[in-house]
Amino acid sequence: MRTFLPAVAEQLFRDIQKIYEETTQIPDDLLIALKFVFGTCALQALDLVDQRSVTCLSSPSGRKAFQVIGGSGRLYTCFLSCHYCPCPAFTYTVLRRNQGLLCKHILAVYLCQAMAVTQQESVSDQQMSAVLSGTEGP
Repeated sequence: MRTFLPAVAEQLFRDIQKIYEETTQIPDDLLIALKFVFGTCALQALDLVDQRSVTCLSSPSGRKAFQVIGGSGRLYTCFLSCHYCPCPAFTYTVLRRNQGLLCKHILAVYLCQAMAVTQQESVSDQQMSAVLSGTEGP
């Protein structure tokens, strides 16, 4: 499922999913692990999760994209299938400097999925095409 992340990150998301299903909380040890693995963007991503900023768009053809409302209010369309976010932090930190695994937006998507708190929205295939091409929102 998350073929672009190291095994330690994969296991961390599985642990969060299991514990969150049982307790609806993330224990301190897993929060510390998130900070250790993902650095400063972990806290920012958790803030996006708390704000319910992540929406999964799905179309009748089976396509999916995730939209995240960033801290500034800007909407970012993230793609887990290719591990990409159009935000400046992803471009600079992940792609150019190779100093992080991902940005806060993609991490928020992974966390929302692990916690099963992702907002869901159905869109038409035409709307999804517009989202994927970057020509308009849903």
